[in-house]
Amino acid sequence: MKLTRIHLFAVFLILAVSACVLMCGCTSSVSSPDTTMQPTESGPETITITDALGRSVTVPKAPDRVVCSGAGTLRYLTYLQAEDAIVGVDDIEKEETQFDARPYALANPQFKDFPLIGEFRGNDDPEKIVACDPQVIFKMDVTSAADADQLSSKTGTPVVALAYGDLGVYRDDMYQALTIMGEVMGKEDRAAEVIAFFDAEIADLNARTEGIADDDKLSTYIGGIAYRGPHGYQSTEPAYPPFMFVNAMNVAAGVGTEHADVAKEKIVEWDPDMLFVDLSTIQTTPNAIDELRDDPAYQSLAAVQAGEVYGVLPYNWYTVNHGSVIADAYYVGKVLYPEQFSDIDPAVKADEIYTFLVGEPVFDEMNEAFDSMAFQKIALS
Repeated sequence: MKLTRIHLFAVFLILAVSACVLMCGCTSSVSSPDTTMQPTESGPETITITDALGRSVTVPKAPDRVVCSGAGTLRYLTYLQAEDAIVGVDDIEKEETQFDARPYALANPQFKDFPLIGEFRGNDDPEKIVACDPQVIFKMDVTSAADADQLSSKTGTPVVALAYGDLGVYRDDMYQALTIMGEVMGKEDRAAEVIAFFDAEIADLNARTEGIADDDKLSTYIGGIAYRGPHGYQSTEPAYPPFMFVNAMNVAAGVGTEHADVAKEKIVEWDPDMLFVDLSTIQTTPNAIDELRDDPAYQSLAAVQAGEVYGVLPYNWYTVNHGSVIADAYYVGKVLYPEQFSDIDPAVKADEIYTFLVGEPVFDEMNEAFDSMAFQKIALS
């Protein structure tokens, strides 16, 4: 009986030691994953970027919850194919209107269903932004670093300031905005593709027209251009990009660099060979088309008498829609230099542009809103 107890004690001792060894082994095996998981436990991967105001901003890498404040910010996010990360919009995205010349919005009707973050043109409501719980706020054309910092402080969310730019003088700003947004969203390759796309289209337009002598060019003018709303025929852009990209002879080129209201008498004096109308004008009464048809001064123009009046898509709609700038340029080129653009169907080209930039061919939908006069000769009688 004693021997049996000794044996039992020995067995018990062996089992206890074995259990202890096993427990130590388990503790050791768990400690290794703890070390490798440490970066995850400390938070998501972050990157530090320098924004358009020169601010150093640390943000989550490739966030899946962002908001876009200010004119054009959501457009750029759409160009980068990152629109699925949006969690709130400003009020212009939720408006129901008869007219809309924003291809990115037409291609993404779901934007209307997102929560509100404030009013358009960057008039943010910090409380509404907080309710959307974004990881990053992209804000366009912020007036100062202090304003960006203040919004970040009120929302507890990093603010990345961007400068919208354009395809002309401020193209570097535009490309910087796309590049910064691409870095934050993990869309660096797509940003490079978009930039290369615009460069290639502009280069193609120039290549088709740069060799045409001035003596062989028809003079031209565009009126009715939108500028914070619709205008009549005296509203123009001396540096109208579609004219510049096809080296057109713009009679208004010498009256400034941006928007201008030209005296009617000056237009009559210039008497351009070809006239274009920005169709945003049809939102007002009388509009530029009414003026060309009914005003005796405009009726004296040779182009009006010859029926050389053509409609183009508006592109100044919640700031510049760059795809429409390029699409208009191809149509203008087709009208002014039919031989050099004989291979171009402007409507088809427009949809190629929109499909690349915003994911959908929206030309017909947009054109329908403007009485199907885009890329057409306009009948004045």
